[in-house]
This record gives sequence, structure tokens and C-alpha cells, in this order.
Amino acid sequence: MTTLPPLLPKVDAILVLDGDGNRLAGKYYGNFLKKGEAEEGKISSVEEVRSAFERQLHSKMHGIAARADAAEVVTVMGKTAVFCGGTSANSNGGGDVRVVHVGPSSESELVLAHLAEGMYDALSHLMGGATDRTMVLDNLELVFLLIDEHCDGGIILETDGSKLASAVLLRDDEGVEPEASQ
Repeated sequence: MTTLPPLLPKVDAILVLDGDGNRLAGKYYGNFLKKGEAEEGKISSVEEVRSAFERQLHSKMHGIAARADAAEVVTVMGKTAVFCGGTSANSNGGGDVRVVHVGPSSESELVLAHLAEGMYDALSHLMGGATDRTMVLDNLELVFLLIDEHCDGGIILETDGSKLASAVLLRDDEGVEPEASQ
């Protein structure tokens, strides 16, 4: 088994959840939740285990309104989960979508918070500031491209929100589309 250098941030999952805890988009990396867990002699499928994880995650996040620029931290199934966005039922915010980064318990919460904030910033930019369920579902291909530009195999590639949004839209940092080769 290869080990990563100690300063290289690693995530086990990146999830985009709606206000009800339903997965709108996401990727799991490595062996995280790939093996079914035995429950009372029954082997659960990978999707059942992931769904159970996401339900536990939502129950811990429920009622916490994390601002886009200030991530919140919860622990679920021995993993550290950091999320940005989402609004509580009685607040008026920019949307109900939450970006969640799940990492090993040994990963720095500050690093995971920086990653989540950068991705939420890019998502907000790509959605025109409206990070609600409908807008995300209507632009799901951009969300999956964003996840791919942000992380590959659990290794973070980019954290700057404006650079991520530009990469997804195939533009350089100044907002100009690159010229096609002749």
C-alpha cells in the first residue's frame, strides 16, 4: 500500500446534498464505503451503506446553517465531514445545497474546510449565485465537471473557486475562452 506525503490533503468523498440530505451529486474515493457491512448476518450493498452514511451525515448536519465562507465540522462513522452552504428552515439564504468533503479522521479540519469553501464558491459562481436544488439538478453536468476539476482519485487538484469555475467553463482566469487550434 502506498502512503501519501503528510501534507498532501486526501478526501474520501465529495458530496453535494440538498436540504433533505439527498445526494444530488458526489464521488467516493478509495475503499471508503465500498465493502458491504455485515448487519445482523446480512451483507448490505455498497449503495445501502452509502445511503446509511448519508442519512447519518444529514442527521448530524440538520439544523446547522453553514455560511459559504465558514465551514462546519461533524464526525460520522469515524470520518471527519466538513460542509458549506445550506440554510436552516427559518433563514433566508442563497440556497439549500450543501457541499460536503469527507476525510479520514486524521485529516486536518482546517484543510477540509478550505477545500469545501473553495468548491462551494465555484459552485455558487457556476450556478449564478443560486445554489438551490433545482438549479443544481438543471446543471448537473457542470457539477460533475467541477468535482472532477477539484479532485482526482481523492487527491485535491485545485482549491481556488474562481479557477475551478473557469476550468469547468473552459475559460482562462480572465474569463476569455481559449482559441481553437487551426
